[in-house]
Amino acid sequence: MPGNLTFETLKEMAATGEIDTVLVALVDMQGRLMGKRFHVSNFIEHSVEETHCCNYLLATDLVMSTPKGYKATSWESGYGDYTLKPDLSTLRLVPWLEGTALVLGDLEDHHTHAPVAHSPREMLKRQIARLKDLGFDAMMATELEFFLFEKDYRTLQKEGYQELVPLSGHNEDYNLFQTTKEEGMMRPLRNHLVGAGIPVENTKGEAELGQQELNIRYAEAMDCADNHTIAKHATKEIAWANGISASFLAKWASDKVGSSSHVHMSLWKGAEAAFFDKNDEHGMSPVMKNFCAGLIKYARDYTFFLAPYVNSYKRFAKGTFAPTKSVWSVDNRTAAFRLCGEGTKGVRMECRIGGSDLNPYLAQAALLAAGIKGIEEGLELAPPTRGDVYDAENVEEIPTSLREATETLKNSALLREAFGDFVVDHYVRCAEWEQEEYDRIVTDWEIERGFERA
Repeated sequence: MPGNLTFETLKEMAATGEIDTVLVALVDMQGRLMGKRFHVSNFIEHSVEETHCCNYLLATDLVMSTPKGYKATSWESGYGDYTLKPDLSTLRLVPWLEGTALVLGDLEDHHTHAPVAHSPREMLKRQIARLKDLGFDAMMATELEFFLFEKDYRTLQKEGYQELVPLSGHNEDYNLFQTTKEEGMMRPLRNHLVGAGIPVENTKGEAELGQQELNIRYAEAMDCADNHTIAKHATKEIAWANGISASFLAKWASDKVGSSSHVHMSLWKGAEAAFFDKNDEHGMSPVMKNFCAGLIKYARDYTFFLAPYVNSYKRFAKGTFAPTKSVWSVDNRTAAFRLCGEGTKGVRMECRIGGSDLNPYLAQAALLAAGIKGIEEGLELAPPTRGDVYDAENVEEIPTSLREATETLKNSALLREAFGDFVVDHYVRCAEWEQEEYDRIVTDWEIERGFERA
């Protein structure tokens, strides 16, 4: 469901002093919330209509550098403004911050007021609209995995992130005693998110020291992405308030498993499950098979949107539950695509490629674009792969590096058709810059390995 606060209720709560601050946020390329804190009186009187922000917010990297090479904006063009239009359907309480509400906004060109095509929310909106033209609604869910660490973010930054100690000293996958130790953080997280209108199902320990998983109920595609983004933001803020740190880095240590963000998806026609066919062996309808064949055929094209950083590719390793082969299987966690809910109306496909560092809007938009193409082309779904997919032969590999994924993105006719050349070129530049920044850095590993011995 979307936000849980109406504009009229906001005005009432402002009058009683219950709310004094409104966060107006956009989603950047990295999937983070960027924006302004408004006094509620100003928001109600003026900024509910629009506010403005620098257009470099969709042309920066994780550390807010301003790389050259973007056509959308640059030093040469003077870094102008975007118009940020609050979407009041997303207005909600922020229970973990005193007297605060939040609203997400959409970006428009400051002069023409046309939607900004490379904005993550706009990219997902367009794929949702394409599906609606075909008569379908996309229902999706994401799983958020992350690690909790002792010490707060600022302390770890001062220490150069050299002494990272997970909050738990044991593998805690499903272990209720181990996760009890983290309830001081996880219980408020669950309750605050529900208070913000986000339908949390559960949290659990994951298969590593200090690793958590947060599961949110499936929803319409845009609501799913909004829920994911707000939940990730809340996780960091609540960790900070508890004097600890939460990290969504896909792979924080070479000897530890990484963190994923699996994406579940199905199509519906009103209350009818368009993916379900009770007469099929696995309960899969013809349209589901077409859709999933598109997911698989074009997986290499869109991998960048599921694994956007150099670090992301360190996660893909045999025997870690992170996939390496682009095939599907029935309830098999070694495959890139896992059929869940076999034989029921809840039948769906889970994409296991994405890491915890993905931007959910971009990931979902890319997955939907591939699925739509599968429907349009009437693609035939190959039989499921069985057994240990890590050892499967003669099947397509997932890109093993950001450099490789950048090339598949650059050359993707599918994504250029779905998003447009301008948008694809924008994200190609984003990927190139990330690789360029990595390539120029001398790492601790290089120094330790070669200082004396080279």
